[in-house]
Amino acid sequence: MHHTLLLVLGILFAVFMLVMLAQKIKVAYPIFLVIAGLGISFIPGLPRISLDPELIFTIFLPPLLYEAAWYTSWKDFWKWKRPIGLLAFGLVFFTSMIVAYFSSSLIPGFTIALGFLLGGIISPPDAVAAATVLKGLKVPKRILTILEGESLINDASSLIVFRFALAAVLTGTFSMQQATGQFFLVAGMGVVVGLAGAHIMYVIHRFLPTNAAIDGALTVMTPYILFLAAEQFHFSGVMAVVSGGLFISFRSHEIFKSGHTRMNMLGVWTTMIFVMNALVFILIGLALPEIIEGLGEYSIWEAVKYGLIISAIIIVLRILWVFPAAHIPRWLSSRIRQDPSPGWKGPLIISWAGMRGVVSLATALSIPLMMDDKITPFPHRNVIVFITFVVIFVTLVFQGLTLPLILKWIKIEEIDHIAPVNEQQAGIRFNLNSAALQKLMGHYEQDLISNEFLKQLKDELEADLNMTRQKLETFGCNIAEHNRIEHFNHILLDLYKTQRMELFRLRRENLFSDSEIRKAELQLDLSEMKVTGAGH
Repeated sequence: MHHTLLLVLGILFAVFMLVMLAQKIKVAYPIFLVIAGLGISFIPGLPRISLDPELIFTIFLPPLLYEAAWYTSWKDFWKWKRPIGLLAFGLVFFTSMIVAYFSSSLIPGFTIALGFLLGGIISPPDAVAAATVLKGLKVPKRILTILEGESLINDASSLIVFRFALAAVLTGTFSMQQATGQFFLVAGMGVVVGLAGAHIMYVIHRFLPTNAAIDGALTVMTPYILFLAAEQFHFSGVMAVVSGGLFISFRSHEIFKSGHTRMNMLGVWTTMIFVMNALVFILIGLALPEIIEGLGEYSIWEAVKYGLIISAIIIVLRILWVFPAAHIPRWLSSRIRQDPSPGWKGPLIISWAGMRGVVSLATALSIPLMMDDKITPFPHRNVIVFITFVVIFVTLVFQGLTLPLILKWIKIEEIDHIAPVNEQQAGIRFNLNSAALQKLMGHYEQDLISNEFLKQLKDELEADLNMTRQKLETFGCNIAEHNRIEHFNHILLDLYKTQRMELFRLRRENLFSDSEIRKAELQLDLSEMKVTGAGH
């Protein structure tokens, strides 16, 4: 056991090194993860780790879905609900159906139910993959919002398809009419359970004496609580996690009032989701040799061929769906035509950003090893898992590496009128400082006379307001003025870097206590975030 754990930690460390290399050469790290997963399978002598498939589903999926819901803007999501819904529901069901019929006719012994199972697994694109590939590239806000919203809801819809198809394989019976009714019941009640659980967690966070550590721990527990509670009543745990995550995210400003709490949670979740992504690909790498051995009557080349054909099918299906879905509603509705047209460039980017990732892999690994009788092996399980890995590999590596090239080639511009990020940041800062100054002068007038520190704070707020006002005025000016702001920010960051090096010197020479050094370092972090934004 110790040897196996040490080996997994060593592989995990090697994967982290690969991710750092990916960041250095500006390649999305999920691409390196899928390559690492494949590479691990070729290392001789590695142990084969057997995990309960249901345990994989329960451990990995709730936090992955919850994190996606947490970072989804409800305002933007609701604004673009029509294209999101067409992709998240329409395209998922369309893809699942076509994959079901193609795979059942392509793969010997494959049934329609197994085809729907495979379709439910590989139909949802991955949010992390698209976000990391597009990070730092010039992409219209509308496209990013649609991709984020789609990846959130299509995980839910595809996993419901997966669960129904799995039940059909296990029981050998399937009724479309009964399944449709069950779908709405299971999904709807999953939302009810999710919102009920989210309200309970809201009350705990807001009205009980929690601290940063407890808040962070509770947010990690929340997706598991919502998922397991819904599954206990045989409702959709996926819909419970998504709906609960959206609610808590929308009310987070009321719940988490401490900056320390929010920064702590950001660190916890960023680390946890990153490690989970890496672990899933390590697990598939360790499982691939056994999966290949268990292909049965299929050779590895036949399985690769099936995977490549199905990869091509889902890429083509997405293109065939996205372009009509982007333009036909505009032909039918004058209200929709009031929004700027996406043209052909927007649909092209959305079509090509359909990369599959960790959710599909975790779902495939969750297929049970045995049928309900605990004697008969689950039919074609290894073939399905292998095809899923091929689909992820093809879409991540091929589409992930070519998507930035397509963006540079088409030179897409912002579709909708959106104020520049710098202007929005300056506007927010101006309003915040104005409110603080008004409060200071209105409620603490006597203190300003007697307290030198408050006088200094008032002067600083006024100086910051004047500087921010000048910045806002430059947004109506020429490009030279904008360059002056960018140059100012560059120098400011360089000054912060110098101050950080000085902090390292003070710590090294033991001139001040570690606690005070950490406080000063936190202030520097906050100052940097004012310039770069939290996602820098």
